[in-house]
Amino acid sequence: MSSPTTPSVSVRVLLFASYAERLGREVLELTLPTPATVGQVLREVRALPGGERLPARPLCALNLSHVGPDTPVSGGDEIAILPPLAGG
Repeated sequence: MSSPTTPSVSVRVLLFASYAERLGREVLELTLPTPATVGQVLREVRALPGGERLPARPLCALNLSHVGPDTPVSGGDEIAILPPLAGG
């Protein structure tokens, strides 16, 4: 008899600059239970070694559009976690 499986989504997380340095990589592949949000992605990243140093509300983009932590994610989505941008 097979056991029921929890529906899940797989997403790709892109890390830039100091965030990539802290986690030791630029790309993560995460599988999350559904329904999933950007906030849940951030919690998963923070649970990794070095991830605890991410700020409380980093800039995030979902498939190249700026989003907040309550934004839902779907399978195959790409979430970028961006450090503060400066320039002039």
